[in-house]
Amino acid sequence: MYIYRLLTLLSIIFFITTKAIAQPANTPVTEKQDPKREFRGVWIATVENIDWPSTQHLSSDQQKAELISQLDAHEQTGINAIMFQIRPAADAFYAKSREPWSKWLNGKQGRGPMPVYDPLEFAIKEAHKRGMELHAWFNPYRATNDGNFAALSPEHITRIKPEWFFIYGGIKLFNPGIPEVRDYIVRVILDVVDNYDIDGVHMDDYFYPYQIDGQHIDDAQTFKTYGGDYTDIRDWRRHNVDTLIKMLSDSIHKHKPRVKFGISPFGIWANQYQNPEGSDTHGGSSYYELFADSRKWVKEGWVDYINPQLYWPIDNNSAAFNKLLDWWSDNTYNRHLYIGMAAYRINEHHKNKFKDPGQMPAQIRYLRNNPRVEGSVYFSSKSLLNNPLGFTDSLTNNYYNSLALPPVMLWLDSIPPNAPRNFVAVQGKTGVDLKWETPLLARDKEPVYGYVIYRFEGNQTVDLTDPQFMLHIQYNDTSAFTDTTAEKGKTYLYVVTAIDRLKNESEPSPTIAATLK
Repeated sequence: MYIYRLLTLLSIIFFITTKAIAQPANTPVTEKQDPKREFRGVWIATVENIDWPSTQHLSSDQQKAELISQLDAHEQTGINAIMFQIRPAADAFYAKSREPWSKWLNGKQGRGPMPVYDPLEFAIKEAHKRGMELHAWFNPYRATNDGNFAALSPEHITRIKPEWFFIYGGIKLFNPGIPEVRDYIVRVILDVVDNYDIDGVHMDDYFYPYQIDGQHIDDAQTFKTYGGDYTDIRDWRRHNVDTLIKMLSDSIHKHKPRVKFGISPFGIWANQYQNPEGSDTHGGSSYYELFADSRKWVKEGWVDYINPQLYWPIDNNSAAFNKLLDWWSDNTYNRHLYIGMAAYRINEHHKNKFKDPGQMPAQIRYLRNNPRVEGSVYFSSKSLLNNPLGFTDSLTNNYYNSLALPPVMLWLDSIPPNAPRNFVAVQGKTGVDLKWETPLLARDKEPVYGYVIYRFEGNQTVDLTDPQFMLHIQYNDTSAFTDTTAEKGKTYLYVVTAIDRLKNESEPSPTIAATLK
């Protein structure tokens, strides 16, 4: 690594000089500093109005204002990814849908927002404006969330194709064993992939239903019809879910190769007493109870990231956060591992280890000490907004004090953009105006998606591996930025890099030195 020093600074009202840096933009960070790349997500749940909108009786402007308020707060905290629930129960929080509007938007299924707007389109725009990715969160198999079937819209799929569903736990669920069901779910998700500028497709842990004592899944006839050579209905059920995941992976990446596909399964794949390859835990499992072979999806490369919900404390007797994290880190198969974090449990009334204000910070430190873990996602938005036990303050002031880029996915795209050209600085009305020219087109012909601005004080070494010097991350191709925080009389060094859709980062521009007086 080369170390460059600025040789001369002229004390004129505004002075600019340039000097090239041979420092690569993607050099790994040291252990002592915050990670430059880290996925920092939060789930915004719409089912039952958990997070947004707060009630079913808000105007469109009130809904927008609430969402902006949440995004502003999360930006301040340091969050860089939003998991936005847009299909909670075969219904929609987006306009370009073959399914009816969700009842949790305006109180009645099929009733759209008034005045008309598209919540997903709005959320994407506002998230990107704040340097956040937006992952569209789908519930694949849940068709209703209660037993009030009479209130369903005439356009709801349960009315159009009643033979596709079984009732379990008092709600209607898609029957995953029917091939037409899988085809339909893929088409629903591709509607969003094709029509919206999303960064990822995200699914949660609801596949076959969580088991309820005394109830059984009514799919014996489906097994008889479609079971083929399977002799064990449980293996066939896992095959059905596997088939959907593989179909989605292939379809999403064919339609838009730069869209990420990730799943957030139940935290235990299998217990060691059930399967020697399982974790040292004693709890429910996705493999045996939900028929969701989440480990296989990672192993086969069908998902770009796995986001297991590790909603237990460190050293928990039945399912320890640390043991499960270690297990998942040994089963990443070169895909990304983001940890689902139980911020909501800090608010629980009964006594548990999450009442210890050191529990969640300890979990962050633990996951950061494992190089195979590349981030975390918090459930849910309101839990962070409520700042339980000061945890959100701790994120803002300590763990997420510096900006972070999402980790790259080299299997999807390994070619970075070229460096910005003709980088200059001029004194503006409100600070230092930085301007540059769009880079030449990269080898893969992918246009530039955004830029990263770095700022150093005049006596600091230019080091692009340290995130504390990241001043701004922008997800648009505007080739200008104004540093409104520059102080008069101080000399700053600026560098700009370009990023593509998957956040591969270019080589740096030359360094610009500027003194604002």
